[in-house]
Amino acid sequence: MNNIQKSVFVVLSVISFGIFAEQTVTADQVIGAMEKQFGVTAGQRRNHINGVCLAGSFVGDKSIQAYSTSPLFSGKAIPVIGRFSLAGGSLKTPDTARSSRGMALAFELPKRSTQHFTMLNVPVFGAATPASFYDAVLSNTPDPVTGKPDPEIQAAFRASHPDAKALAEFLAKNNPVVSYANSDFYSIHTFKFINKANKTTLVKWRFVPQDGVKRLSDEELKTAPARFLNDDIMAKTKAGPVRWDMVLTIGDSSDEQVNPTVYWPEDRKQINAGVLTLTSASPQQGGVCEKINFDPLVMAQGIAPTNDPILQFRSPAYADSFVKRFTGR
Repeated sequence: MNNIQKSVFVVLSVISFGIFAEQTVTADQVIGAMEKQFGVTAGQRRNHINGVCLAGSFVGDKSIQAYSTSPLFSGKAIPVIGRFSLAGGSLKTPDTARSSRGMALAFELPKRSTQHFTMLNVPVFGAATPASFYDAVLSNTPDPVTGKPDPEIQAAFRASHPDAKALAEFLAKNNPVVSYANSDFYSIHTFKFINKANKTTLVKWRFVPQDGVKRLSDEELKTAPARFLNDDIMAKTKAGPVRWDMVLTIGDSSDEQVNPTVYWPEDRKQINAGVLTLTSASPQQGGVCEKINFDPLVMAQGIAPTNDPILQFRSPAYADSFVKRFTGR
């Protein structure tokens, strides 16, 4: 491809990004695009493929009952099965990648009900709509000739998608964490807490490590091994419990509810809502978390979703990936 052809291709790409942004995309389209970006490892997740299982308990603060009837905040220990993970659909993605890490939790509530929290260790998401996320995947798909994403196409995407800016700035300013045990994790989306009087409160939450957030230095990034996160958290939980404080942020009716790329004002009220204690971590292959589809819309009483299009889209996307990996595809 000569320079003129490449320039025309980039312009057409920008135009196509604009068209995609106005169209509805399906879960199968997005998962298919991710398969082209990362390749397919049969039987494995299409995103956040690298991971480790975790187990422990959560004790919610009873004061949160003023906002929600969820059994999470009964003051009793709730069993938890979960998973830490690294963003991306390739097993070759190193633990030093400037991308998000995930914490997915399945709370085993009374009466056989379940509550899922599916979080990332970044405060905002990289797309406001499924179409924009789809465009991001396309822009980062390797060129079949070079084996790498085209920088001009990536630049065209950034110029035409301002909703990707907040996350890109955060990742550029914050090095990856030294350990899952030293990472905070955010709800990303806005949720609704509903109390006994049927009053709805807009909330976001964050799990803050009691050992503090610690990031790799620039020098450590140069020498860190490709794999360390899984072994590290398994060693830490074997040595003793690892804990996070759940911090609830109380929103205002004027706060953004449906765009996960927008920060809430920093002065919003924050409340300690409970403590997560992890007592074990184990390899995901054959582990307790392997067959769990951590759909963020799996909810029990007292917590409800907003109409955030990304939040609503995650459920069918997760289901599509789940079906593919458990049918051997």
